Amino acid sequence: MGSPGSHMNTPDLAKCLAVAVEAARRGAAELESWRKRFKVREKARADLVTDADHASQAAVKTCLLAAFPDHLFVGEEEAYGKSIEETRPPAGSPPVWVVDPLDGTSNYVHDVPAYCVSIGLWSGGRAVVGVSLDPRMDELFTAAAGHGAFLNGEPMRVSETAAVRDALLSTGFPAGWAQQQRNLAAWRTLSEHSQALRRTGSTALNLAYVAAGRFDGYWAYDNWAWDVTAGACLVAEAGGTVTTADGAAFDPFRQDILATNGPTHAELHRILNPAG
Repeated sequence: MGSPGSHMNTPDLAKCLAVAVEAARRGAAELESWRKRFKVREKARADLVTDADHASQAAVKTCLLAAFPDHLFVGEEEAYGKSIEETRPPAGSPPVWVVDPLDGTSNYVHDVPAYCVSIGLWSGGRAVVGVSLDPRMDELFTAAAGHGAFLNGEPMRVSETAAVRDALLSTGFPAGWAQQQRNLAAWRTLSEHSQALRRTGSTALNLAYVAAGRFDGYWAYDNWAWDVTAGACLVAEAGGTVTTADGAAFDPFRQDILATNGPTHAELHRILNPAG
C-alpha cells in the first residue's frame, strides 16, 4: 500500500511510537477504570464486547488522530460486521492506525489477567509501529521499524530454539465452533510435534510473547488486522519471522498468520502445510 506518508523517516516514527504509547496508556486506564462495573453483551455466540472496549477505543482514537489528523483509523469496535476486505484501506491511503482496544475480552470479562491494548501502524505495505500494553502485568511492548523491540524500555529478542520438538507454541481460536475446526486439527498435529502448546486468549499478547522469547511461535487462521498488526512489528523488530500460514508475505488484512523466532519457521510451516 503506497501513500504520501509511507516513507516515514526516523523522527516521524519516533513521534508515532511516542503517541502510540500515550494512546495505549489512555486506553488501558479506561480498561482498568471499568473493571467490575462494565456491562457485557454478545456480538455473536461467545464473541463478547463490553463498555470497556468502547471506552478504550474512544480514548485511543482521540489521542492518535489529535496528533495525526491525516492518518486513517481502523478499530475493532467500529469495524464489527464488515468483511476482511472491507476493513482493508484502499490503495494509496495515508498511514493507518490499526487498533484493538481490548484484546482478550473474554479474559477481561472473567477477570483473567491476560488482556491488553494493541496499537499498530501500517504504512508503506508493512507494520512500522507496534505497541501492546498489558495493564495487569504492567508490561509495555514497543517497536518501530528499524529501531528494535523493547519490553518496558529494555531490548527484547526472540528465542534461539532451533527445532519444533523443543518449542513452546501458542495459537488462538475464533469464537464460533464451526470456524474452530481447522485449528483444532492443527492443534492435534502440533501436540505431537512440539514440546507444548498454549492458548492464552489474547493474540496480541501471544505475538508479544514470541517477540520477548517466551513463546517460540504462534499460528492462527482467523485473526483480524487489529489482532496482529502491532504484534507483527514487535516480532519482526525482535528478530523473528512473520508470514501468512501458507508462507506468503505477511498481510494483516488476511486472517492467517505464522510468527516465529525464525529458526523454527520453515519446520513449523511444513508441519502446518503437509501438502506443500
